[in-house]
Amino acid sequence: MTELLSLSVAIFAGLMMTRVMNRWRLPDVTAYLVAGVLIGPSLIGLLHIPGLGFGSYEELRNLGLISDVALGFIAFSIGNEFRLSQLRETGKQAMVVGILQAVLTTVVVDLSLVLIHLAAPEVLSLPAAITLGAIAAATAPAATLMVVRQYKAKGPLTDLLLPIVALDDAVGLVLFAVSFGIAEALGSGTVDMISVVVNPLLEILGSLILGAIAGWVLTLLERLFHSNRNRVAMTIGFVFLTVALAKLELPLGRASMGFSPLLVCMMLGSVFCNLCPLSDEIMERADKWSSPLMVLFFVLSGAELELGVFARLSSVIIGLVYILSRCLGKYFGARESAKMMHCSPTVTKYLGITLWPQAGVALGMCVTAAQLPGDGPLIRNIVLFAVLVYELAGPVMTKWALTKAGDIKPKSEDVLHRRERKLAAARQGR
Repeated sequence: MTELLSLSVAIFAGLMMTRVMNRWRLPDVTAYLVAGVLIGPSLIGLLHIPGLGFGSYEELRNLGLISDVALGFIAFSIGNEFRLSQLRETGKQAMVVGILQAVLTTVVVDLSLVLIHLAAPEVLSLPAAITLGAIAAATAPAATLMVVRQYKAKGPLTDLLLPIVALDDAVGLVLFAVSFGIAEALGSGTVDMISVVVNPLLEILGSLILGAIAGWVLTLLERLFHSNRNRVAMTIGFVFLTVALAKLELPLGRASMGFSPLLVCMMLGSVFCNLCPLSDEIMERADKWSSPLMVLFFVLSGAELELGVFARLSSVIIGLVYILSRCLGKYFGARESAKMMHCSPTVTKYLGITLWPQAGVALGMCVTAAQLPGDGPLIRNIVLFAVLVYELAGPVMTKWALTKAGDIKPKSEDVLHRRERKLAAARQGR
């Protein structure tokens, strides 16, 4: 009862906050996140009124299933951007830019944080600096996709952005596994090649294979139904199933094969959209069904942000260096690699800014980073601080960059006048 009341309050708070943020023309994603912070354990949750907000982070962790399913639908939608017809035009550019900007970002953040380590080794250890550099490569596909959807962004920048955001997860997994392996070796004095090389490769290959098989099976099953209502129900059920399967971990001798839910669901959507002739309409309907789920996902994400990280001055200083160096790495990495691939001047100029948001994937890496003796809590606080800034400012900057690039078109005066007339007529009818 209390959980249902809290979830209904979360949806209501997120939707009402969009009306407030609309005055400043801020993206809905930012409104959802702000609403989450307000009703989270750091603010209203402190009152511990049952059903009014979330009183503890443990309560939020118990609702992790919602976030898992929401990320599954987000990745499934991003898979739609990997249609072969589109990849023939942008596939090579997305691949090269996606890899190079992620690697360069890790290098820039590593160098910046290693300098802090050399200046104050008691504040930041070398293993922590290396681990944070790898986490910096990851972006937030959820926030980016929501901004693109809300403003119906369409154009060269958007066409390149979504595949790159998806590729970031695969590249980030490899960079993090290698960097974390090096960080562990610095602490223990031994290098485990299985955890550094074998396990991340197995995770990526296993995720792609599992997602491809699921997409093929889903396409076969869709042919058994003749109404779009049943096809959409089948698709939604398959996303649930795929998220569940991605939670498995298979032992393979000394190695182990885990799966990335984002990569698995992305591959599910990619194979499905290329094999099923009706995929466009089915995926569009599935997106509409999942809209309330997305509101919940971002409100819960905002509620999970801990304002207590501001109490630790060292975390704030290192966090600011992390944020600034990551922004520089993303911007110049994307700009230079886009130039190398002969992308248009507009894409070259604004692509890096759209890659600034960071959230769920980075926080997931923090769970593994917590295994570093003595450094786990520090890494978590720095990433939490950065995510708080990125999640609130990132969607705004993404909207600004897409608008400047011409992918977000301002509403025409006729559309605005028609909306005002409808609102006026509705008020008079009351």
